[in-house]
Amino acid sequence: MYKSKKPYHYGTGRRKSSVSRVRLIPGGTGAITINGRDIDDYFGLETLKLITRQPLVTTDTLGKVDIIATVTGGGVTGQAGALRHGISRALLEMNEEFRPALKSAGFLTRDPRMKERKKYGLKAARRAPQFSKR
Repeated sequence: MYKSKKPYHYGTGRRKSSVSRVRLIPGGTGAITINGRDIDDYFGLETLKLITRQPLVTTDTLGKVDIIATVTGGGVTGQAGALRHGISRALLEMNEEFRPALKSAGFLTRDPRMKERKKYGLKAARRAPQFSKR
C-alpha cells in the first residue's frame, strides 16, 4: 500500500460527464493545483474559479488547505462543478461539522442532469430534419 508523505483527505466529484479526484491537504497555503497546473492557468474564466472555491469560502477554509485535483471528461463548466463536488466531499471527510453549511448551500448534492439521448428519425434528441415545401 502506498503511503503519502503528507496525510490528505479524499473526495470524488461528478458533474455531467466530468469526474474529479480531489486530495485535500490540511495546514496548507491555499494552493489549488488541477491536472498539474495552477487554477489560474487551468480555468480562464473568473466564474469557474469562483465555482471551484465556493466550498472553501462557505466553510472558511480558504488559504488553510492545499488542493491537488485530477479532472477528466466533459467541458470546463462541468469540470468546475465536479471539482466543487469533490472539494465539498473532501472537506466533509476532514471535518463532519461542515455538513450543515455545505448541505444548505447544495454542494453535497450530485447534479443528476445529463444529456438527453438521440432519438431515431431525428438529428438530435429533439431536433427534427428540415423539410422544404414543394
